[in-house]
Amino acid sequence: MNSLPLAERVLDGDPRAVARAITLVENEEPAGADLVRAVFGRTGRAYLAGITGAPGAGKSTLVDRLIAELRRRDLTVGVVAVDPSSPFSGGALLGDRVRMQSHVADAGVFIRSMATRGHLGGLARATADAALVLDAAGRDYVLIETVGVGQDEVDIVRTADVSIVVLVPGSGDDVQALKAGIMEIADIFVVNKADRDGADRTVASIEAMLSLESFEGARWRPPIVKTDATTGTGVGELMDVIERFRAHTAARLGERRRARAEFRVQELLAQRFVRHVASSVLSAGEFESMLDRIAAREADPYSVTDEIVGRALATRDVPLSRPELDHVGIAVSDLPQALAFYRDALGLAVGAPEDVASQRVRAHFIQAGGAALELLEGTADDSPIAKYLHTRGPGLHHLTLRVPDIGAALARLKENGIRLIDDEPRHGAHGSLVAFIHPSSAHGVLVELKQG
Repeated sequence: MNSLPLAERVLDGDPRAVARAITLVENEEPAGADLVRAVFGRTGRAYLAGITGAPGAGKSTLVDRLIAELRRRDLTVGVVAVDPSSPFSGGALLGDRVRMQSHVADAGVFIRSMATRGHLGGLARATADAALVLDAAGRDYVLIETVGVGQDEVDIVRTADVSIVVLVPGSGDDVQALKAGIMEIADIFVVNKADRDGADRTVASIEAMLSLESFEGARWRPPIVKTDATTGTGVGELMDVIERFRAHTAARLGERRRARAEFRVQELLAQRFVRHVASSVLSAGEFESMLDRIAAREADPYSVTDEIVGRALATRDVPLSRPELDHVGIAVSDLPQALAFYRDALGLAVGAPEDVASQRVRAHFIQAGGAALELLEGTADDSPIAKYLHTRGPGLHHLTLRVPDIGAALARLKENGIRLIDDEPRHGAHGSLVAFIHPSSAHGVLVELKQG
């Protein structure tokens, strides 16, 4: 098994690492947030192309042909294909991979399907982060194929650098597809299955809609490209148009990506606030009780929301408002010499030793003013302290902060994406509840939380 950290393997383009990383962000695991933090500074090179449109427009086949065209131009490709989830089982067919099987053996192509998991707007919640992982892995282009849910499928403009709207003649939705935001998000229109009757009429309908807009100065006027994805006709021309749009907007690409960052931060804030409310503001069953009150017309949604927000703001500083330094843990390889220094040379009082069986460690507490020192020695060769001494030698092992409610403190840390060694409190020395924060989130220091 490769011992390199996952982030490094992603940056090296390891396909297994990329697959694992996308799974982490898709499952919204804390490790997924850690990975995004680790690779984010190395992203921004890939060009993200979003392909959206109504069901049956041939988006998957068009994406398959775009992959082939990009590979013909010696460019690497990542694909995120989003499929709808069942409202009953939560599952998804993920059938887009079936249509792209011809590229499965190509190392320059990475295809990942993901389910919406109930998220509206045509994308899954993790789509942006999945594209970020593919960007970090060195892909030149990332193609994002949306669900195909109809007129409300506009999230793609907040995710991609170019938005391509695919229409098909003869479906009766030539004008309908241009309503409710689709007109505004399209950078390029594609009339697919252009060999069918009515293709020219569809083009004329789009042109008529475009004629109502003003494209003065340097504003881009969305071109209309006719394609037949089944045969590949027009796909090369579409790729040329994408490159023209990329060149045209190169100077303003930062504006679009800034808007994308704004949307993503707002989305993460909303998610974390909801999690905070569920874990730290409302008690078990209280939210359901509030919904029952609304259904019975005993309360209204606005008043309930105001109550929840007010309580969340009132308690936002409680978990980690004033953590106090409890003690400093010091790993020692020669306990008698350490005791001779702290007890005999400095004159500090050393408490009786205590064995912590779960950690295979012996602790000696030395009171030093308002805080304490904890001398640590391993009681087994495979204990964490023994391993620490073997790799780093004696010295500072950890800092311990005392908090009033360790459960609430851990919940707050999780909401803020802090990496924890212990997701739940466990018993430490003196029978107190403790939990450790990973050094990667504490700037290289192992931090222990202690309830007290």
